[in-house]
Amino acid sequence: MSKEYRSGFAAIIGRPNAGKSTMMNNLVGQKIAIVSDKPQTTRNRIQGVLSEDRGQVVFLDTPGMHKPKNRLGEYMVQVTKNTLQGVDLILYLADVTARFGPGEEYVLGLLQQVETPVILALNKVDLVDKESLLPLLAEWNQRGRFDGIVPISALEGSNLNRLKDEIFRHLPPGPQYYPEDAVTDHPERFIIGELIREKVLQKTRDEIPHSIAVEVEDIKDQESLVSIGAVIYVERDSQRGIIIGKSGGMLKQIGSEARRDIEQMLGSKVFLNLWVKVKKDWRNREDILRNLGYDSREE
Repeated sequence: MSKEYRSGFAAIIGRPNAGKSTMMNNLVGQKIAIVSDKPQTTRNRIQGVLSEDRGQVVFLDTPGMHKPKNRLGEYMVQVTKNTLQGVDLILYLADVTARFGPGEEYVLGLLQQVETPVILALNKVDLVDKESLLPLLAEWNQRGRFDGIVPISALEGSNLNRLKDEIFRHLPPGPQYYPEDAVTDHPERFIIGELIREKVLQKTRDEIPHSIAVEVEDIKDQESLVSIGAVIYVERDSQRGIIIGKSGGMLKQIGSEARRDIEQMLGSKVFLNLWVKVKKDWRNREDILRNLGYDSREE
């Protein structure tokens, strides 16, 4: 292994809907974090691994920074704060099409409290005209202490190679933490649950807010396929009806689209069985949050 081999942990932070999960998926080259146009889609700290000849980056994708409205929101914000501790690099993603406001001021305030190198990735530059890009870069350069600024389009994948160069340039020499073919340290059960949750968010749109959670109850390897049973939890009976849909139609669509993604990930045929259950006000109940894997004390 070359003396120039560099490695480290890079936290991805930013406001909700900035495109953090899309960027990490494209950097890693595989779908690790779920993507939705709704804010606060990412709830846990998702870990993705990028391995190249020059080094290895372990990305920590975090929930979007926001003012929490329930215990789940408090957990999500705490996860992001905890992630900033002990990483080698912070990748701050900002949406150039969004108005600069208190949310960005809050994130910049957090960054002033750390000595870790910070790279600013200005996302969605494909949505602004080229004439306004230079003034935007200059404006952001005045707002904080950045060790690098890279304009990108996470969705289109433009300028991500330049971003990778900047990331590796700021990582210290270090070991290979994961095998070269590893893309995440999360167990299959977690990723399967996230893929199902993504389809619920995408199919139900504004009818269902972020009051859903998914628990994968069992995974069984059979001769020719993998059998998976999972429960979708909601907070109200009306939400249960929306997810199930008329004659079970919505749930069938959710299951069919989730199954295709799961089969692609596992490389095997999948039988997916979904149930929908009501857990009233689960986002404010610490016992349920812990059972579903949302416990900031473990961070």
